Amino acid sequence: MPTILVADDDVSIGTVLGRALKGAGYASRITPKGEMLKEWVKEGAGDLVVVDVLMPDSNGLEIVAFIQQTRPDLPVIVISAQSTFITAMKATQAGAFDYFPKPFDLAELLQSIGRALATQQDIEKKAKTYLPGEETLGLPLVGSSVAMQEIYRAIARLSNSDMSVLIMGESGTGKAVIARILHDYSKHAGKAFVSFNLSALPRENIEKELFGYISYEEGTPIEHQGMFAKAEGGTLFLDEIGDIPLHVQGRLLRVLHDGAYRPVGGQKTYKVNLRLISSTQYDIRKFIEQGVFREDLFYTINVVPLRLPPLKERLGDIPELAQHFLLKGNKLGHYGYKYFTKSALEELQRHSWPGNVRELENFIGRMGALYPQSELSKDNVAQELWHSELWHGEGVMNEKQTPPHKNQSSTPEDSMGKETLESFVTKRVKHYLDQLGEDSIKSNIYALFIAEVEKPLITMALNYTKGNQIKAAAILGLNRNTLRKKIRDLKIAVLRNLS
Repeated sequence: MPTILVADDDVSIGTVLGRALKGAGYASRITPKGEMLKEWVKEGAGDLVVVDVLMPDSNGLEIVAFIQQTRPDLPVIVISAQSTFITAMKATQAGAFDYFPKPFDLAELLQSIGRALATQQDIEKKAKTYLPGEETLGLPLVGSSVAMQEIYRAIARLSNSDMSVLIMGESGTGKAVIARILHDYSKHAGKAFVSFNLSALPRENIEKELFGYISYEEGTPIEHQGMFAKAEGGTLFLDEIGDIPLHVQGRLLRVLHDGAYRPVGGQKTYKVNLRLISSTQYDIRKFIEQGVFREDLFYTINVVPLRLPPLKERLGDIPELAQHFLLKGNKLGHYGYKYFTKSALEELQRHSWPGNVRELENFIGRMGALYPQSELSKDNVAQELWHSELWHGEGVMNEKQTPPHKNQSSTPEDSMGKETLESFVTKRVKHYLDQLGEDSIKSNIYALFIAEVEKPLITMALNYTKGNQIKAAAILGLNRNTLRKKIRDLKIAVLRNLS
């Protein structure tokens, strides 16, 4: 009968775990002290360890490191009330077999214990010590919701893997951020991380950009490196993989299967030595049904699927995210110290945030820059949300709609009411210039405001045409190639009508 060693200073958790382990057919030894656990390990007792991160006399991650040095074949599962991304990563990097945030599901913990005992994995990762008081400002991911805990655990497990990953999620959920984290916490960290947005390039150029190509100048062949060459030894991130042309899909599939490629028009073959991470905001299975995406390629890139939850599925994370973004802007010097009231944070949680975390971050940055006072209230948030919905087309204004009640002295502008567009823009421009200050408006004002106006205007045109860029270009009076360039430069999400 396997013996499970448990160290947790919470007596109630120790009692519950002891009963659950006994019911599952395991013997157990339970202690509230980390030092006692270390003595048991040195004596050779136990077949698996379950340890809490923080105990009065010990740091659980230091104990994991101690076990890795003393008995590296002894599996360790870490449990913690500190439900952050950094805790999950440090537990895995220290050598833990698995990580569970409190409160955890007993059935899942028992299943993990079973897997650990069956495989007896030897994880040889360098131990790192938890530093108390770390702020979310230094974390690559923020959020304590159940949905984010699953993401943290998945990333922690993938840090020891080199398998291809397909990241799925709506626009603005952070797919590129996750891809970068997977790279930074992998064996490829320190090597090249090459991001290639397939939706931001003319489809006829994608094959050359991916694999490179040969051109000729006065009869002399010149080889141009593609993304595979640039990502050699590192990670290649194919953003919006659903936009890859069908004929290029076949070539990509062969490259991934054969582990080698040739530049377009070239004869020399190069071996592939990189990790592939892909992302999509669409359901690739629908593309397969429509015959525009190869099923065999889908299964090749989808070895490990990772779904990112939209913000509406993690509303409880909004207060933490909002404070994080506000602090970030302050640290970057964009504005002075500011904070949200409790009711303001609650007001943020009532919004649907269709643009997800990216929309929330932009909104918080705008509030930090436009409102001069330190305390941002519920009325401030409600007023700015109202204007934001009108400006970005998320709400439809009619005669019965009026802006929320506001304190005139604490908001940046007057109500739109039925004023003309020119009048409204004039007020916004004046307020923006006032916020910038005299030193910042001595030059380049035209480019500054055009950049601010272009993105929402192009976005609304694309929304109106359901992503049809030819129709959007006609509405805007732009050349299609000019529109494509602006979409790429302004990082505008490309929509598709899949109906």
